Amino acid sequence: MLRPLVATLALACLTHTARADVTLPALIADNMVLQQKSNVALWGWAEAGEAVTVTVSWQKTPLKTTADAQGGWMVHVPTGKAGGPYTLTVQGKNQLTINNVLLGEVWLCSGQSNMAFAVSKKPNGSWHTGVDNEAEVVPKANYPAIRLFTVRNTVADTPQHDTKGSWAVCTPQTVGEFSAVAYFFAQQIHEKTKLPIGLISSTWGGTPAESWTRKEVLQQDPDLRPILHRYEQALSTFSQNEAAYKKQLAEYQKERAANPRTTRVAPVAPMDATSYQSPYKLYNGMIAPLIPYTLKGVIWYQGENNAGRAYQYRRLFPALISSWRQAWMQPEMPFYFVQIAPHRSQNAEIREAQLLTMQTVPRTGMAVITDAGDSLDIHPRNKQVVGQRLALWALAKDYGAKKTVYSGPIYQSMKVEDGNKVRLSFEHTEGGLVKQNGLLREFTVAGPDSVFRPAQARIDGNTVVVWHDEVKQPLAVRFAWRAVPFPNFYNGAGLPASPFRTDAWKLKTQGLL
Repeated sequence: MLRPLVATLALACLTHTARADVTLPALIADNMVLQQKSNVALWGWAEAGEAVTVTVSWQKTPLKTTADAQGGWMVHVPTGKAGGPYTLTVQGKNQLTINNVLLGEVWLCSGQSNMAFAVSKKPNGSWHTGVDNEAEVVPKANYPAIRLFTVRNTVADTPQHDTKGSWAVCTPQTVGEFSAVAYFFAQQIHEKTKLPIGLISSTWGGTPAESWTRKEVLQQDPDLRPILHRYEQALSTFSQNEAAYKKQLAEYQKERAANPRTTRVAPVAPMDATSYQSPYKLYNGMIAPLIPYTLKGVIWYQGENNAGRAYQYRRLFPALISSWRQAWMQPEMPFYFVQIAPHRSQNAEIREAQLLTMQTVPRTGMAVITDAGDSLDIHPRNKQVVGQRLALWALAKDYGAKKTVYSGPIYQSMKVEDGNKVRLSFEHTEGGLVKQNGLLREFTVAGPDSVFRPAQARIDGNTVVVWHDEVKQPLAVRFAWRAVPFPNFYNGAGLPASPFRTDAWKLKTQGLL
């Protein structure tokens, strides 16, 4: 089997066979950022056998290569420390010049609508309401060393070789279109390190993780194969499903018109072969074209559309991370993600799946935002705290900020004491454990009957002691274990604790594939 990179380039070459002019992928363009202190890939297409010379202004020696039989060519260019602007020239039978190139840090920013959510409100954009501090943020967004490339939404049956888009320089005039989470992430890192930051935004609202996962990954894992089977079944029954959907949609719209605050969830349109929710097709259309553009790492905000199968996400999400690292041939590529915010449509099980991913997959990190959700809006507008908490992970793990506290308390162990009290220990207790606004909330405790009761809780040093007078034999404790919790438990750095449970009792989504 061809390695993912080779396969992608082979497809690209076939598409560009017999072109006389040298051409470049959309990513290699004016205003781009290339990963500093690396050996970056530059590639394109030309006529088969055509000599191609690549010259970069940060080094004296040009690189020469020859287009292969299908017209594809690629060189690897050493990059020094961050700086610029530079130029890049590609010479074949024609000449292309790329201007205003910076060497810096390149981050892929992907996921669903909360990553797509833009800094500024979009006209008639329904959920595109802009960040809550838009009026303050936009006029100050003079960061010429922050650049954004937005990948065009594309559904594809097979891996694509290229995408559409261009690099935008961050100014008050352009920042409104930026992914808000990505912008605040980049702003924080840039201000702390002074490094140029390149952001590649590849997002689509309402998408499950399997849409972003390579088909072969789903095929080869018995626990993930049902995703493909379900999709194939949906295609075979599309006509019936569409009729049922239209009926359900009419009922939903009627109810919503009568009661705008209804808690009823809108029906989901059935999938056909062109659906953006189809397995693997966004990987083909929106991730494959980015390979092998050298990255520093990935930030990710997704999971809402997998909450109904949260237990499966324990396997699916790590598989996605692993496959992306393999595709880029960067096995230790940092991958930082956001734990799903409180919302009535979500559940504690998806947050646990994300927590377990952070705890079991190396070089990952998780931003907890239980204090930045909106129970009625799945798109909370405070995106600054999200981007900044993701940036804490990168600053601490990738940019030498060793004293930076990057995580709130993470449950470590429990011990039963004094008959009915449970002592909980935590990692990431820097600055001590603290509570905000009253008594500790959201702790529950259960005994042999498996019934969880609201617990009293108090901080004791770097531990928490919980109990309930009617639970004489405590066996399990849960924290913030519901769709919309209101916890007030932090460490001294002001970072919230992740929801958790101490038990391994069967969950509602367990067994759902």
